[in-house]
Amino acid sequence: MRVEVRHGPAFAAARCTLDPGEAMRAESGAMMAHSADVEITAKVEGGIMRGLKRSVLGGESFFQTTFTAPDRGGWVDVATALPGDIANVTLTPEVPEFLLTRTSWLANSAGVQIDTRWGGLRNLVGGEGGFLVHASGQGEVIMGCYGALDVLDLEAGEQVVVDTGHVVAYSPAITFSTRRAARGRTIASVTSGEGLVFDFTGPGRVLIQTRNPSALADFITGLPGVRN
Repeated sequence: MRVEVRHGPAFAAARCTLDPGEAMRAESGAMMAHSADVEITAKVEGGIMRGLKRSVLGGESFFQTTFTAPDRGGWVDVATALPGDIANVTLTPEVPEFLLTRTSWLANSAGVQIDTRWGGLRNLVGGEGGFLVHASGQGEVIMGCYGALDVLDLEAGEQVVVDTGHVVAYSPAITFSTRRAARGRTIASVTSGEGLVFDFTGPGRVLIQTRNPSALADFITGLPGVRN
């Protein structure tokens, strides 16, 4: 599968070009368009328990859609629900896995497995729900974000501080801890306008988004006439 990201960064779509008979999987509802004669099937990948785990714990859909190209090959376009960028990570024997935050996963090639992994109490406290989407295997992983995407490549021991709502994905080699944005008393974090942050330490890659989906939800629900 070959991935071409178009129309970025604000309204990106990813075109996934498939060889004859090649298959790919996508989040339910992510497909924007596809070439003629591409076969579509929807099923619970990995069985009911794994599907429940992905949907209830990982924030993804219960069903996954499989697209299979005809004998002459084909393409599938996928896009995010929110306006923003799209990135793809290639999993190889050297980089066999990647961790995505809830709702970031869009699609993957057939050689990649998508599951849910407990990210620890640090993720739970950080507002990410505790569980992460775990991509493993070999092939392409496509993920979407809200706003533009920044890629931070950290050297061994290098640190960066990221607001919890702006994290999209990171490599498993990264270590992190969660804390209040302003060190010291809780009132300092409240008055600073910031909440919780992740302290990431390299080596590894961190993908972050320039907009916070939670902030959008708070803005919409806070509008006059809109119920919480």
